[in-house]
Amino acid sequence: MINEEYVNEIFNIYKDIKDKIEKRLKEFKDLWNRGNHEELLDELIFCILTPQSKAKICFQATLNFKNINYNSDDILNCLKGVRFKYKKSDYIKNILKIFNEKGSLKNKIQSFSSIFDLREWLVKNIKGLGYKEASHFLRNIGFGENLAILDRHILKNLYRIGIIENIPSSLSKKSYLDIENRMRVFAKEINIPLEHLDFVLWYKETGEVFK
Repeated sequence: MINEEYVNEIFNIYKDIKDKIEKRLKEFKDLWNRGNHEELLDELIFCILTPQSKAKICFQATLNFKNINYNSDDILNCLKGVRFKYKKSDYIKNILKIFNEKGSLKNKIQSFSSIFDLREWLVKNIKGLGYKEASHFLRNIGFGENLAILDRHILKNLYRIGIIENIPSSLSKKSYLDIENRMRVFAKEINIPLEHLDFVLWYKETGEVFK
């Protein structure tokens, strides 16, 4: 059963931060339209780093990368404060191996006509990237209109709203897509765009619109 009082609270938050959300989403679209190869790679690396780590620490790590040549030792030195940095440094090396030519990441993205097919490719081919991280990356480069980023903050709020019956400890592909669709339907019912709703629920937990 949907918690109407909680939904009203979400609406009030949305009214307060809608302008901030739209500004942030415009910045993401601008990154795709005007960003260079390195900026897109930085965004992909940021999303690889975020699981079980604080977003701002991961963002700082991507800033650290701007001054290195991406050898193994340098990558590790950039990951101060990031959890599981040895494993994640291997993920980064895999990304650099796959997209080893300028423009190759953007070209790969442009080769897909379906954002869902692109997400499937990312999950299957980029080590360390699950559906949450792939959706996060695509949202952060301007393609998040129909995708949900089901992190712990979002799942907690979906449970409180009444969209899901419990907070899963892990998400299979089937359960991720099922919950994403429930969130998509709910967003349509309350007339808040899905990518906006993601920010509202994140803001409710963290008090900020970040990335």
